[in-house]
Parts: sequence; C-alpha cells; structure tokens
Amino acid sequence: MLIGVPKEIKNHEYRVGLTPASVRELVHHGHEVIVQTNAGGAIALTDADYQAAGARIVDTPEEIFARAEMVVKVKEPQPHECRMLREGQLLFTYLHLAPDPEQAKLLKESGCVAVAYETVTDARGGLPLLAPMSEVAGRMSIQAGAKALEKSAGGRGVLLGGVPGVPSGKVVILGGGVVGTNAAKMAMGLEAEVVVLDKSVNRLKELDLLFGGRMQTIYSTRDSVEDYVCQADLVIGAVLVPGASAPKLVDRAMLAKMQKGAVVVDVAIDQGGCFETSKPTTHAEPTYIVDDVVHYCVANMPGGVARTSTFALNNATLPFALALADKGWRQALADDAHLLDGLNVAHGEITHPAVA
Repeated sequence: MLIGVPKEIKNHEYRVGLTPASVRELVHHGHEVIVQTNAGGAIALTDADYQAAGARIVDTPEEIFARAEMVVKVKEPQPHECRMLREGQLLFTYLHLAPDPEQAKLLKESGCVAVAYETVTDARGGLPLLAPMSEVAGRMSIQAGAKALEKSAGGRGVLLGGVPGVPSGKVVILGGGVVGTNAAKMAMGLEAEVVVLDKSVNRLKELDLLFGGRMQTIYSTRDSVEDYVCQADLVIGAVLVPGASAPKLVDRAMLAKMQKGAVVVDVAIDQGGCFETSKPTTHAEPTYIVDDVVHYCVANMPGGVARTSTFALNNATLPFALALADKGWRQALADDAHLLDGLNVAHGEITHPAVA
C-alpha cells in the first residue's frame, strides 16, 4: 500500500502522523511511504530522518492526497484537505465529527473511508488511540490553568500550591476518566486541593483506592457540580461520550455564580465542550473571558507539546496502521471489531451511530 503523510495545517499544530520509526516498520512490511517535506521539522524530525527510514519526500500536500491509498494524519482534515480526498481513499486520523457538521458533510461528499482514532475501542471498552492524547491533555490542563490563574492573564491571582500560611488553590475536575485522572495527578503534584466528580460510583471507588486521602471524590449531580464549581479556582472539563457531543454540565447561569477570575479549561472542546459558554480557541489566542471567568478551550491542546504527543500517539496507532495497510481496510475491519468501531465515514455515509 502507498501511505501518505501530509504536513498538518491547523493553527499551531506541529504533530505529525508518522514518526521515522513508524515509517521504517511500514516499509519493513512491504509498503511505500511518502511524506510531505518538513512535515516533522518543527519537532526535529527531519526529511533526512524520514529518508533514512525508507520514505520518499514530496513537495506538496496535493501530491500526497493525489497518490496515497491511505492518508495518515493527526488532526481532522481542514476544508481544503477534505476537498482533496477521493472516492475509496482511506483516511486514518482524529475526526471529532459530532460537533463539526461541515467536516462530516465534506467527508461524505469526498467518498473517502475515514477511520477515526477517537472511536477505536479495545477489549476493556477503552479508547486506546484517544488515551495517549487524553493523558497529555489532562496533564497540560493543569499547567494551562495555573498560567491562566495569574492576574496578568485575567485570573484570580492564585498559586495552586499555595505557600505556608496561605491556602492552596481549589481544583475541581468534571470526569474521572483518563483526562481527569491525569489532571488530578498533576494538580496533586502541585499540592492543590483536588475534587473529582463522576457519575460512575465504581470509578470513584477506583480513584479513592488509587489516591486515598490526597483528593476528594464526589458523585456527580447537578447540585454537586454547582456546589463545587462555584467554590473552585480552576475547573477542568474532562467528560467524554465516545463519538458524541459532550454534555453541557455547566450552564451560563452556573458560570455566573463562579468566583471572579476563576478559570475553566475545557478539554472536552474537541467534542463540543462541557461548558455552555465554551468555544474553540487556538494556541495563538488560547483564552477569553465570559462573566469574569477565564476560558481556556484550545481544541488541539497536545499540539502544544508536539514532540511528546507525536511519539505517544504513534506508540498507540502504529499497530492499527499496520493492520490497515497489510490487510486493506475491509479485511482489517472485518478481522477486528474494535478497529471497526473507528469507522466513521464510508462511501458517502456516516457509519458511526454516535455521530449519525
């Protein structure tokens, strides 16, 4: 199979779909790989590195999309890229279609076959290709929130860890999954006061066993969300419904009761966000203020630590990319029901029930 890797074009997106090590594995399996020039240059993955791994370097994304049987990316294709996709071409990347009807429309019109990282499952019901970026985003959410809490950024002027004689900042995390767990680890590492809310009693028990008295676990209801959000210095939105839009847990009325200068970091923004007032932002302009509350809603948070994120993502995606290339998408999906869960678009139709 001929596999193409274009350079990402989303705002401040420096990740790349395949590392040289992944290219070498694919070439070893008998496949050809073409990589757009300087696709990984921003994270010190040079054209020479890719050539040494067996890839051929091409100049333009147009050549990638025109020639490749499978296109491997990181972020969802932008409108210009969608229009370059063709009937039957395989696209393997993050899509997040539920809050993005325009992308869904363009992918349907292209006739491509789109397998989304974020809906591939595993035997335990997890999301193995979303997990590494959720780990990164969860950890980044605390450092982003800590920065936004500084007075010069519009925040309350609170140091999350406090100092002797001064209370620590209060961090409330909505959702105890991969994002929430990693956010909690970072917040506790900074010696903040941490509360995690979740609707799964079993998950709350797991977190309690894992972290003990270092954090508080609370069953999530509308009352408990309002009580804790309104006391918080920093709120992390970490909820996920696989493939579907995130539930709006904090509405405008609730937001208006929050402390002036509090910060919300909506990690769920890729799926539409879990705050009513959330809207996607970029690394260039990451925050805005509503009702005196600072909102950080960057839709590609892991892109801010692109080198770490690229290697973490490739560790997870490479086995699936090999399966798709070795067998072709029809046989690979027939052989693996968990990979089949990643199929979002095929030949002009939305195929994932949560998206449709």
